[in-house]
Amino acid sequence: MYFILAVVIFFLPFILCEDVFRAYEGFNKEHGMIMSFIKFAILATMGETIGLRIRAGVYNQKGFGIIPRAIVWGFLGLTINLAFVIFSSGTLKFLDYMGMQNVKETFEGTLTLNKVLIAFCISTFMNTIYAPVMMTLHKITDTHIMNNGGTITGFLRPIQMGEMFKSINWDIQWNFVFKKTIPFFWIPAHTITFILPQDYRVLFAAVLGIALGVILSLAARKR
Repeated sequence: MYFILAVVIFFLPFILCEDVFRAYEGFNKEHGMIMSFIKFAILATMGETIGLRIRAGVYNQKGFGIIPRAIVWGFLGLTINLAFVIFSSGTLKFLDYMGMQNVKETFEGTLTLNKVLIAFCISTFMNTIYAPVMMTLHKITDTHIMNNGGTITGFLRPIQMGEMFKSINWDIQWNFVFKKTIPFFWIPAHTITFILPQDYRVLFAAVLGIALGVILSLAARKR
């Protein structure tokens, strides 16, 4: 209840005060990459703390490393925003190349079945090409943080990539994270993301990071 109350208090000014919301909108338009870092650093890390709460009954513990996790999520947020730009524009070009008519106008227009289809295609391409790489990188950094006690100093040590790849439980990574969460959660969820106005897509994706924390906790329970 305290956690929910803190979240409500954090977001309340953006809902009640129009000036605060306008200031957020203006900064978001002018500094999209900076805001991507901030959104994912806060919201996706929040998701991981919720996952820990589900898994272990606490929001933080020794070796968990909230600050290093927030830094990682901030940088992952930059790559996610980059992927949004590349896959949204690239998919429109591809669909146009394949003969679909008025692709850009349809995608930027009002909600129609064709717009949902385009959003689904963008989400599918992004989640089958980019998402597995991002998820694996996140798993590696997550293991690196825990192996080094969750400290900033330990986080700055070089990552032993070969050892990290060997330590990943590929049965869970493939059969649960890739085969189940991507087609049954992330593709539908990001279809909704790409239906939204452009200024709200990264924010919605960062909020989905809370769901990711829950998914990771379920994966840990399976392990």
